[in-house]
Amino acid sequence: MKIGGPVIAVDGPAAAGKGTLARQLAEVLKLPYLDTGLLYRAVTWKVLEAGSKPTDPAETFARALTIEDTRRSGLRSPEVTQAVSNVAAQPAVREALIDIQRHFASIHGGVLDGRDIGTVIFPEADVKFFITASLPTRALRRFLQMGGDMTASDASEKLHIIEDSLKSRDHIDTNRKNAPLCQAHDAYVIETDAMDAASVLSEALRIVRERLNTCPKVT
Repeated sequence: MKIGGPVIAVDGPAAAGKGTLARQLAEVLKLPYLDTGLLYRAVTWKVLEAGSKPTDPAETFARALTIEDTRRSGLRSPEVTQAVSNVAAQPAVREALIDIQRHFASIHGGVLDGRDIGTVIFPEADVKFFITASLPTRALRRFLQMGGDMTASDASEKLHIIEDSLKSRDHIDTNRKNAPLCQAHDAYVIETDAMDAASVLSEALRIVRERLNTCPKVT
């Protein structure tokens, strides 16, 4: 497939900061942005809406998916979040969603974040990032994203639950047979534990500037 612009792949585990970075990169570089995780959430939503189990074959739902489906409400509900790993682990589902991801970037290029962008979807991406952070850091970020209060009496318990959930998701994502979460051999790794979003963006833009020889400066 001929691509009409640069493709930047941003991979990594949940709550590492890849989504924030990808959105910011797309904005600065004036490129289309796709959160590929929403594709799997949209399929999962359709599965649950139909009364099916997350472990039931979901290829039919994936084949009928459109980008517009990623804009529906409820995709980040607890029910979808709990079920999405089982749906995303299905090889037929992942295969069905490859074309929609590649087509998205076929006209103007794009910034795509997910777990297999640089290894499966766009192995020839112009720039590949692997964004990571420690499990406790990621759990804290997810807790705060959900409106958690660190001064609350149950904060520690909720953090522990979130950490266990992320650990379970990591295990499923890294151990599935089809397109597991892993770092591409030519990806730039950014460890975000001690970095804020602005610092991560600055480092990523520096790398993009070096690789593509062009990049707007951030002021």
